[in-house]
Amino acid sequence: MIYYWLHMIYIFIGSRFFWKKIPPGTDLTRTRRVNLLDCESFRFMANSKYFYYMDLIRYEVVFRSKLYNNTVKKGMFGVLASQKIIYRKPLRKLRKFEITLKFEGADDKWVYHRQTFTQDGELCAIGFTKAGFWKHKKAQNIKDILINSGINRAVRMPSAEILDLFEQDYEILQNSLLF
Repeated sequence: MIYYWLHMIYIFIGSRFFWKKIPPGTDLTRTRRVNLLDCESFRFMANSKYFYYMDLIRYEVVFRSKLYNNTVKKGMFGVLASQKIIYRKPLRKLRKFEITLKFEGADDKWVYHRQTFTQDGELCAIGFTKAGFWKHKKAQNIKDILINSGINRAVRMPSAEILDLFEQDYEILQNSLLF
């Protein structure tokens, strides 16, 4: 956990003071390296680390854009409603990989992203996230937040493919509460 917070501090300081500002909705690619602490059995990146890198790149967009000023500084906090990942090939230790965050769209409450992991030009995994901002126990209007933060494109609804991935989430929760 210490490693996570050190990485978050690095991203916060770099984003706020050294790196170029970007509009929210920008597709962002980062090159990382699978280190030994990321691996299970010292061969491949552990499944939990994919989510870790997905968090870091999403927060980088928040810190590097006006989203930070229009949300966190106004008392809102980011929430992750759901995330899904599909694994194709493992990421090998000590080798570089790229993670790309792609803005898929937003509805009134949530913003949707696609995050791809590639290594040596091959797709290794693809993740999808549904996230938003909350204040006073209520989801905030994400479209207004994105527009006020200077999004560089029209805020469109995500594709039916993306919405279908998350359609059953609340039903699963309701059915789980019955047990």
